[in-house]
This record gives sequence, C-alpha cells and structure tokens, in this order.
Amino acid sequence: MPDKIKKSGWEHFPHQADIGIRGLGPTKERAFEQAALALTAVVADLDKVEPKEKVQISCQAMDDELLLFDWLNNLLYEMDTRKMLFSRFEVQIDRDNLTAIAWGQRLDVSTHQPAVEVKAATYQDLSVRQDENGTWIAQCVVDV
Repeated sequence: MPDKIKKSGWEHFPHQADIGIRGLGPTKERAFEQAALALTAVVADLDKVEPKEKVQISCQAMDDELLLFDWLNNLLYEMDTRKMLFSRFEVQIDRDNLTAIAWGQRLDVSTHQPAVEVKAATYQDLSVRQDENGTWIAQCVVDV
C-alpha cells in the first residue's frame, strides 16, 4: 500500500481498462462513505455536486466485501434512476445490514460535465479490511 494513504479520504487506483476506487477511514462506515465519494468522483468533480436532496439507501449482505459491492451498486442504481449525483454520505452498518443517507443533486450536464458513466462495481480487487494502523480500507474496481 502506498505511503501516501492517510487515515481518511479516498483515491482512485490504476486498473487496465476500468478504474479502482478506495475509501479510507477510522471506521468501516467512514471507509464506505469515502468509497462512495471516490465513486462519484469517477463521474464528476465533487466540488460541483451540492448536497441539496437526500435519498435513503439500504442493503444487506453476508460479509463486508459483499456489503461494499451491494452498497456501491445500490448507489449507482439511485444515481441512474433519479438522474442524480451524490457528494455527502452517512453510512451505518449493523453486522450484515447497511443503512445510509446520500445527499446530492440532479445531474446538470453543463455544471457537472460528467466524464464517464460507471456501469457497476465489480468483484475485482474487492476488499474491506483494516491495515496495521487500524485504518479501514474499502475498495474495488468499477466498470466504466
């Protein structure tokens, strides 16, 4: 893992034809929130997405990796069906259940200038773990 990784935040990592996203945080919930920010940042500049409307999202899975996979794909579903981008997240995880609120706004092509469309989160490089310093890392590759 690169030395530049901090206790909280997000980043993209290189992958052949797609894009890797990684969320980092002091808690698993924070890492999932940061992974969601990284997902939005694949599409548009986060600074241009205002948290005006809120949407509730929930999902359930057997383990942390599948929960991240479902979380990101549910978020993509909401982005697609509501024609929205999200820039703020509040995630709560209780064992196999995730509940979240995502804040964002309707997509405005002239303002947001979407770069690519993310089709789905994938199982490739799918991982949720704590590093030796206790930082949670939630990552996967997204299909663009």
